[in-house]
Amino acid sequence: MSVKSEIFSVIETVAREQKRALPPLADDLTLEASGLDSLCLAIIVARLEDKLGVDPFSGDNEVTFPVTIGDFVALYDHAAK
Repeated sequence: MSVKSEIFSVIETVAREQKRALPPLADDLTLEASGLDSLCLAIIVARLEDKLGVDPFSGDNEVTFPVTIGDFVALYDHAAK
């Protein structure tokens, strides 16, 4: 499964568990418009660390928080390499 597919799967699962209405996921969808709150995003990041073995938000590298779903996926794509 690709990194993007894994991320979309985790996002959809967390949204369902947290009873959040989730619009169709697309690269240009902003995280703000996604319906996910900070708790959802924290859960997503923790689960992705378990699944992918990376957390792009930890460590010494300064990371700009992603604005869109596409930015979020790119951040994980880059960290996974």
